[in-house]
Amino acid sequence: MEQTTSPLQTAFAGRKKKTLTIAGLSLGYFMVMLDMTVLNVALPAIRHDLGGGFAGMQWVVNAYTIAFACLLLTAGALADRLGAKRLFVAGLVLFLAASVLSAASPSLGVLIACRALLGVGGAALVPASLTLIAHHFPAAAERARALGAWAAVSGAALAAGPAAGGLLVDTLGWRTIFLLQVPVALVSIGISLAVLSETARRTQRGFDFAGQLSAIVAVAALTYALVEGEASGWGAPPIVIAYCAAAVAAVCFVRIEARGKQPMLPLALFRNPAFSTAMAAGLAVNFALSGLLFLLTLYFQQARGYSAFTAGLAFLPLTVPTAFNPMLTGRIVGRIGAAAPAAFGFALMAAGTVILLWSDADSSYAITLLALVLTGFGVSFAIPSLLAAVVASVPKEQAGISSGALNASRQLGAVLGVAVLGAVANGSDRFVAGMHASLLATAAVLLGGGVLSLLYFGRSS
Repeated sequence: MEQTTSPLQTAFAGRKKKTLTIAGLSLGYFMVMLDMTVLNVALPAIRHDLGGGFAGMQWVVNAYTIAFACLLLTAGALADRLGAKRLFVAGLVLFLAASVLSAASPSLGVLIACRALLGVGGAALVPASLTLIAHHFPAAAERARALGAWAAVSGAALAAGPAAGGLLVDTLGWRTIFLLQVPVALVSIGISLAVLSETARRTQRGFDFAGQLSAIVAVAALTYALVEGEASGWGAPPIVIAYCAAAVAAVCFVRIEARGKQPMLPLALFRNPAFSTAMAAGLAVNFALSGLLFLLTLYFQQARGYSAFTAGLAFLPLTVPTAFNPMLTGRIVGRIGAAAPAAFGFALMAAGTVILLWSDADSSYAITLLALVLTGFGVSFAIPSLLAAVVASVPKEQAGISSGALNASRQLGAVLGVAVLGAVANGSDRFVAGMHASLLATAAVLLGGGVLSLLYFGRSS
């Protein structure tokens, strides 16, 4: 007797597939965000085992972020040309392999190279997952819910990363923080192969190879000069050459993008003051956030003597607000626009940074707690507002490339935050004094981002 499927069964099966689709795509993004936060509390242990000093720790962090920042826009073009599912699964496989290799790294140089591979995998995952969400959820309401679930995992990863990383470092060793990604990657690969359908391939979509190469050279050379300048001497020939290479590559990038037929970053977008402001503000917010995460990890474990797990717990006042407050921010932005919430977020971050000036090796953690709470809420007001502002500043057909540009700008800010603030802190005889100098610079950057947001968001000319 032939069995029939009831409408209820069909609806249930459809809902189950959509749930699995969101889960598979969200797990990919979860890995990307977790990798950015779980590492920081392991830095002292990595330095103890593999050496490399202060600059080595900066490279462990920045190798990932440089690759991630520079390849984000090109990965979007690859998703269109090769198919988003194919690129997403390839990114998962690369992330899985690089995680295992990172855990087995015999030297600091190998670990840095593996971190760069992780950045390549992460760059493939983010634009491909966004394309797949749009493909599988064409209805606006469903797509909004799917994007909400996808974005919510970033707050969860940011909140869980330091504590989970600290626990693993203290109990099983720093190498296990990379193995944490393995089961997540395997589950995401399994779901992706089982339920995702491939997107249409746009084989006519070209690649901006010259623009991509010049961008990588510019960012990598500038980072090298900032990270190695303290140890080598700011006037040493390799440092001067690196600054010159960064400047030449940056000029080449601008010329290539201005003249190219299919540029990775259309410069015409920057004629819009709201878009330009969002790029600058995005760089500023991640400059501060990533720089603070890097410095505070060393402050907690070196100046205050915390274990890795205790240091991870100490970060919770900063990270927990990012797991729930963006939903409130989204509602506020929907009612009054992005300018005031973004400026308020920058003001909170700046206030938190200034309060940290009263933290030293013997101060009460209550001071640090207040500063981190303000900073955490500031981040969760600023970043969603920036995304809303940049999408609202361009035509709908350019929303994808504009949001990708914002993400790339934020990651560039993360690279510079670790490099610049690390160089300032490392240039002092006492780490706490150097950290305080870095905090002052950070507060100035944040205040600038807030003023620009308040003045220019919502303006189109």
